[in-house]
Amino acid sequence: MILASLRADVVHLALIERGTLSEYTLWRPDAPDGVGDVYTGRISARVSALGGVFVDLGGATGFLPDSAGGKAGSEGDVVAVRVARAAQGGKGPRLALAGGEPGLKPGLQARGLGPLADFRALQPEALVIADDFALIAMIRHHFSEIEYKPDCFAPIEDEVAALAEPVAVLPGGARATISPTPALTAIDIDAGPATAERGAKAGAQARLNRAIIPELARQIRLRNLGGAILIDFAGMKAGARASLSPDLTQALARDPLKPRLLGFTSLGFAEVLRPRIRPPLHEILP
Repeated sequence: MILASLRADVVHLALIERGTLSEYTLWRPDAPDGVGDVYTGRISARVSALGGVFVDLGGATGFLPDSAGGKAGSEGDVVAVRVARAAQGGKGPRLALAGGEPGLKPGLQARGLGPLADFRALQPEALVIADDFALIAMIRHHFSEIEYKPDCFAPIEDEVAALAEPVAVLPGGARATISPTPALTAIDIDAGPATAERGAKAGAQARLNRAIIPELARQIRLRNLGGAILIDFAGMKAGARASLSPDLTQALARDPLKPRLLGFTSLGFAEVLRPRIRPPLHEILP
């Protein structure tokens, strides 16, 4: 099911799959992130070094990669484009060619449907449950099957509140400290008392890390972490951490954005690359 709660002009959205919170985000209809918006744009410059063209959107500038349709464009061409990735870090939105004919001058032609449409695309048969009649009226023309239920977020309030914290609780008493930077997101795993079990220390550390990987992958998806992600697993010598690759690859494969494990660095950090389309949760929380 998809839960939608309207609070002070902000829509809180949650996707529940098999009884588990899988995705959560905030949607501001009056200030959307732009993903899915369709524009008429004019190519303003080709940047061969970046493999694409800059496109004037009428008040903003986006980047259209050659791989997304920019290769055939020339300076001055008018094109219909769709925002494929939200603006980030002072950079404009990433674009892709859109179907249909462009308008007469650069500018917005149609708004995207927002993250609610993303959730519905993942689960087309999911029931949408909302706690506000004004919200139901706003989204009904796009999502017809909506059920009203007050306090629909009540069962997941505590888990949602925990997503505002940079520390995620993992199985066995372990914790993940999540530290976003402009270049990447670092995740440090603290074993806590989890490796105090009897037996060889190396074996205990390996068992702990394998046990936390599914929940760690879920937290990455829940918080919508994107771009480069470095994971410093608990204990284990750097050379031994590559043995975690099958477990981590399997857990990441459940994520609809299909993040990739690129390998382990010489220091033993797992390198994960997850597509960034909408802003991560830590950037949009109040």
